[in-house]
Amino acid sequence: MKNKKNILIVSLSVLLVVSSIVIYCGTYKEFMEGKDKTVTIGLFSDSYWEVQNGYSYCVLDDAIKLFEKQNPGVKVEYTSGILKEDYSEWLSGQLLSENAPDVFYVLADDFNNFAEIGVLADLSLFIKDDKDFNKKAFYSSAYAYGQYDGSQYGLPYECAPKLMFVNKSILDKEGIEVPDEEWTWDDFYSICENVTKDTDGNGTIDQFGVIGYTWEEAFESEGIKLFNQKGTKCDFTDDKIGKALSFIERLESINMGYSADSKDFDLGNVVFQPMSFSTYRAYKPYPLKVKKYTNFEWECIPMPAGPDGDNISTLDTLLIGMNKKSRNKDAAWDLIKTLTYNTKIQSEIFDYSEGVSVLKEVTESEQTLGQLVNGNSFSLAVLSNAVEEAVVVPRFRYYDEAISEVAQAVKAIIDGDYNISTGQIIWNRKINKYLKNSKWK
Repeated sequence: MKNKKNILIVSLSVLLVVSSIVIYCGTYKEFMEGKDKTVTIGLFSDSYWEVQNGYSYCVLDDAIKLFEKQNPGVKVEYTSGILKEDYSEWLSGQLLSENAPDVFYVLADDFNNFAEIGVLADLSLFIKDDKDFNKKAFYSSAYAYGQYDGSQYGLPYECAPKLMFVNKSILDKEGIEVPDEEWTWDDFYSICENVTKDTDGNGTIDQFGVIGYTWEEAFESEGIKLFNQKGTKCDFTDDKIGKALSFIERLESINMGYSADSKDFDLGNVVFQPMSFSTYRAYKPYPLKVKKYTNFEWECIPMPAGPDGDNISTLDTLLIGMNKKSRNKDAAWDLIKTLTYNTKIQSEIFDYSEGVSVLKEVTESEQTLGQLVNGNSFSLAVLSNAVEEAVVVPRFRYYDEAISEVAQAVKAIIDGDYNISTGQIIWNRKINKYLKNSKWK
């Protein structure tokens, strides 16, 4: 009996020790994995869309509260007061010093370079392993904006498509209806030709059809793909390019040498101007919004379609990425998801920003419809289609330098003496020689 008692005591003692170790290890693990963990995020203080906005931190602060509630013991910190114009330099400095935040907003102009030099973590495995994540929840074009060389290096946070702003007052005065959503280059040209005139009889044109419509908008709406995905080849001899250049020439000839600028649109003297939808949101006179263009009625519609293209344009997208050297990658992924994938947080884009939510469910909701329409004739379908069908440009590191060569070619052809097809052949050689010989390849 005594031996049995001793065995029982020893057994209980061992059990107690083991239990203590288990509890200690569990507590220690919890401490190491959660209680003492900080995730940092990099962002800028002003609006991405370059309009006055006093709510720049509101969405992030609410996202942090939600994230910290769902991840007890994990804290999120960020540095405030960095302006957008200084943000790229600040972030690059942080990356060089290896003090970069775990998560950071990625400007469109920085994404290609960051992906190429390897400072962004590849999110593909996180996406694949996360059973609660479905990429189909995003607009496909916005989601594709974060892809580089077949991998996903960023998730979209907010976006804004380019649309055509229309001065309805001039069209009403001229007895012309606002074009429908499937209008074409021919419709566009016809309206511009009819409204461009000298209205006060002083011999100078003072009412114009369009400003700000460039070869880029024409190429986009004609479905032109200038480069291959790697940026090593350009097909500048494409027949579509010839059509687009010819159209730009015809459009510019309407003004007979007279020029207009954005001030003319602001004053109500121009019918059409391409702008970001964020401008529509910033200046359409909703309650608490800044009022602009108050001397005429205006609206936005899709871009006119080329003969072989569609009513589409580009999409400007603000991305969120993960630092490749982050020591808190799992927590960083959860924070990125909270900001980009959580419907409650994404709905606040329409409350505190001029952008558009990247989630279909949010942007196409009744709540959003009420916020955007609010007595105006704007169609939510126009916005949704513009985002979903938007052009996604090739993602290679020095895209901006390559596109500058194309801009030079277009200017030379439009302003030069040789015909368009000859100019295409000449500049096709020049552009491809540049791509082949460039040191950055």
